[in-house]
Amino acid sequence: MSDDIKQKIVDCLKEHKWLNLGTVDRDGKPMVHTMAYASDGAVIYFGTGKDTRKVANMANNPYVACTVDDDEVEVMAITGLQLEGKASVVTDENEAGKAYGLMLEKFPFMAELPTESENLLFKVEPVKAYYLDYTKGFSHRDMVTY
Repeated sequence: MSDDIKQKIVDCLKEHKWLNLGTVDRDGKPMVHTMAYASDGAVIYFGTGKDTRKVANMANNPYVACTVDDDEVEVMAITGLQLEGKASVVTDENEAGKAYGLMLEKFPFMAELPTESENLLFKVEPVKAYYLDYTKGFSHRDMVTY
C-alpha cells in the first residue's frame, strides 16, 4: 500500500503547478507562501529571491509543510497532498541544472526570464506525507514516511 500511495504523491506533484508552502519565523509565527514548483519523484524544487521572508524563515527553521490540491472540487471528490519536509538550498551544480530543466519543462515561459543571481534554488525533501482521497470517505488520508 505504501508504494501505491507514494506513486499517487509523485503523480499529484507532477499534475499540479502550485503549492502552498508553510514556514515559521523566529517568533513562531506561521506564514504560507504560494509557490510555483517542479518535482523529481517526491522531492520539490522552487526558486525565490534571496531576501524574501520565506528564505529568512527557512534559514531559521528548515522544516516546512506544504499542500497541493485543486481549487475547484466537490468536497467528497477532494484529492491532494499534505507534505512535511526539510528545505535546503541547492548548491550542487548538476542538481541545480536538473531542477532548472524540470522547471522549464513545467513552465516553458521561464526560459524568457532574465537570470538573476539574487535568487536561490531550494529543494524540499519529504519526511512525511499524506495523500488525501475523500472519494474513500470524508477526511480519508493515507500517510507515508520517507
